[in-house]
Amino acid sequence: MALEHALLVALREQPASGLELAKRFGRSIGFFWHATHQQIYKVLARMDADGWVEVTEVAQTGKPDKKVYAVSPAGERVLADWLAAPTPMEPLRSELAVKMRGASYADPGAVLEVVRANLADHQLRLAHYEQLEKRDHPHPETLTGPELDQYLVLRGGIRTERFWVEWLTEYLEAHER
Repeated sequence: MALEHALLVALREQPASGLELAKRFGRSIGFFWHATHQQIYKVLARMDADGWVEVTEVAQTGKPDKKVYAVSPAGERVLADWLAAPTPMEPLRSELAVKMRGASYADPGAVLEVVRANLADHQLRLAHYEQLEKRDHPHPETLTGPELDQYLVLRGGIRTERFWVEWLTEYLEAHER
């Protein structure tokens, strides 16, 4: 996947300026696809040049005009083609898992501290995802369309974080026996 595809999805959900996209990215897509503000602006410019987005200048009082991006018909075709293309299975690549496997070859206590810190991070992210689920989707059985898809991706994030919390807890408990 390219950043272009993530931006097309975000813009199909709602047209936005580059700054608004960057903020939304940090609250949603950014949980599983990271991009800096600079990357977003660079890619938006390329998407504009390729005709994938339409840009509307919006006047602002006391500030420069802002550019609001929306997906063009050409961008809709690109997104539809990409969404329909097969996606290869994503391999797990985890530096933490390699450290856990090699813990016995160095100071196991130091690795356990690394695992504890990661566990705390995953617990925090899980709590955040669960709070988003409670706040934004109190009645998931009524969802359809984009809202259903957003909810189901959030559920995937919750399940992923639960996996990490359970696995890291198991690892720590086994070493603390």
